[in-house]
Amino acid sequence: MTTFRVLGMTCSHCVGFVTEELETLPGVESVRVDLPTGMVALVTDRWIDPAAIRTAVEAAGYEVEA
Repeated sequence: MTTFRVLGMTCSHCVGFVTEELETLPGVESVRVDLPTGMVALVTDRWIDPAAIRTAVEAAGYEVEA
């Protein structure tokens, strides 16, 4: 499991955009988002490059906290 904070999500639509992008990454089994904290948990069946995660989140229009 990989966890990180996404900045800028304010509603369920935001969660949907981020989830949709992250689900396209190879090896992602599930995505769990806690909107109030911005925390995202990825359950994967393999290691995923953090740069790929950042790119997917940015494609959804948001930012991964550094």
